[in-house]
Amino acid sequence: MTSSATRVWEGMTIPAPGTYLLDPAHKRIGFLARHMMVSPVRGEFAEGTARITVAEDPLDSWVTATIQAASVTTGNSDRDAHLRSPDFLDVERYPTLEYRSTGIKWQAKDDPIFYWARLRSHRLGRRDSLPPQVARVAGRFLLSGDLTVKGITRQVDLQVEFGGARRDPYGKDIFGFSATAEIDREDFGLVWNVVLDSGGVLVGKNVRIELAGEAIRQP
Repeated sequence: MTSSATRVWEGMTIPAPGTYLLDPAHKRIGFLARHMMVSPVRGEFAEGTARITVAEDPLDSWVTATIQAASVTTGNSDRDAHLRSPDFLDVERYPTLEYRSTGIKWQAKDDPIFYWARLRSHRLGRRDSLPPQVARVAGRFLLSGDLTVKGITRQVDLQVEFGGARRDPYGKDIFGFSATAEIDREDFGLVWNVVLDSGGVLVGKNVRIELAGEAIRQP
């Protein structure tokens, strides 16, 4: 391990280079879809792994992830069984969902208003005591990659919110993140539906991906 868990890049505190694995105890691989065109239904995959390689240049970093399709859960056993069936994920034929990143971009977003607000609280004429602009803890990135579901691969861009990096009390170097994306499930062959007599369909086509977790640096 390096002597420090973090470094500063573009004014932001980021993890030291290395290989990081998703912490099984601190993760959520979730999704949200619409039922009957009116109500959101949330679910998640209980089992999944991710390997994140943080490069010397953060924008050369990459991610690979594997999700166990049969671990899908929505809190309703009948609905979960249907999601595992050939109508949807067909977990017997396609046991995993895969994601491989292809590029990453930093979404630079300075917030000078906060710095100027601090300046206003200082007495005029004391230029030597102006408060320094400190390194930010969090930041946003656009992670592009290929998502494979039921043998069909499509590009999916994740909006990633980097939550910060540090060394925990047990000497492990960690960082946190969350990410979201919007996909059309029919792009991945998940086309089952029922047309409602009152108009619309039983299951919405658009699915929101909701990810969150911590990653631990490997020796």
